[in-house]
Amino acid sequence: MLLPFFYTAVVERAEPIYLVGMMGVGKSTVGSRLAARLGRSFADSDREVERMAGRSIAEIFASDGEARFRALESEAVENLSSEGAVIALGGGTIAQPGMVERLEARGPIVFLMADPTVLVDRIGSDPGRPLLAGLDRSARIEKLRTLLAERWPYYARARIRIEANGDPDEIADRIVRLLEAGSDGHDPIAGGASIGTGRTEAG
Repeated sequence: MLLPFFYTAVVERAEPIYLVGMMGVGKSTVGSRLAARLGRSFADSDREVERMAGRSIAEIFASDGEARFRALESEAVENLSSEGAVIALGGGTIAQPGMVERLEARGPIVFLMADPTVLVDRIGSDPGRPLLAGLDRSARIEKLRTLLAERWPYYARARIRIEANGDPDEIADRIVRLLEAGSDGHDPIAGGASIGTGRTEAG
């Protein structure tokens, strides 16, 4: 696919681009589209964890606990960061001790945002969300609000913040323009088209 001329400078950069945000926000959906526009590979830290462990994230949580998952997650980020890829990170990855500093030193961080009520509707009854296991809709919303509040100081350090409530292609295009401009800040997107993730992430 031929890329518009204003994408060129971003394509030439070697640093990875990190997409962060809560589970269900659409990091994998937007990330794959962003990577295609930039001529880069796309990677997902949760998929890398599963590859390394030979098990699903739900199975890792059930047998080894969250601490083991987070250790594998940290190793996965290290493995993926050398490739200059667009990388979708698990929802809690950036809140690991020292992680935000590691990411900032390597490449731009893009924070995809959506309200917890929207996230719960997108996630539905997905059994692969261990942090939401056994909770009804109301309790899931409260759990996501709590997690978001805990993670906000880390998310807020992202170079770019995007409201992920629009069409994923439009969101990817806006991220490209902001990266090209070297922007730091918040670029809200209007619109109600939902973003389906279609992938399991730990959150």
